Amino acid sequence: MKIVLITGASSGIGHATALRLAREGHHVVLGARREDRLAALAKEIHDAGGTADVHRLDVTDRADVAAFADAAAEAHGRLDVFVANAGVMPLSRLDSLLVEEWDRMIDVNVRGLLHGIAAALPHFRRAGGGHFVTIASTGAHEVVPTAAVYCGTKYAARAITEGLRLEADPGIRVTTVSPGVTESELADSITEPGAKDAMRAYRAVTLAPDAIAGAVAYAIGQPDGVDVNEIVVRPTTQR
Repeated sequence: MKIVLITGASSGIGHATALRLAREGHHVVLGARREDRLAALAKEIHDAGGTADVHRLDVTDRADVAAFADAAAEAHGRLDVFVANAGVMPLSRLDSLLVEEWDRMIDVNVRGLLHGIAAALPHFRRAGGGHFVTIASTGAHEVVPTAAVYCGTKYAARAITEGLRLEADPGIRVTTVSPGVTESELADSITEPGAKDAMRAYRAVTLAPDAIAGAVAYAIGQPDGVDVNEIVVRPTTQR
């Protein structure tokens, strides 16, 4: 059994990952802002025979993320895996100048990731091992119209995670999982009408979030000495 911390656990990929890993016998520590959803998820896990803790978490608050990791380590004596999943995607054209939405993506998708690394890495180094998993995007591999800032944050997430892999002690494993079009609430935050319409068509075919949860489970389930660094998962129709 591993102690697995998951940010953005209240919906989508985070929710599915929590269910999958709990079902496989791991203890999951659920972090997100929507405590009511976390409580419902924890109850679902407990009713199925799994174990979970719940913490209200804002990944843009460095102290909050540090407390999230520290509380898990204190309660369980260690933390084994940190899944940095929280993300937002309010797409828009650059000339729409939705600067506050750009800032929100940078704060959650980049600073939130860095806060997770800063929180987890000291625990991993003291223990001589651990596993950091970043949920990036196929937007970390290509740029499309309306997604310049979002893709910029995901390119950054992929680069930061690769830098962590290169710098980390050998006992610390590092994985980037890049989902393609996946069923989630991400597109609900799009306010620009043109981007919203384009995304509706783009998301006509989506993966179930459990497909991404399966990739996370695969990566963390490898034996010591095996480091799965990058996984890209797309619907077969996505090009």
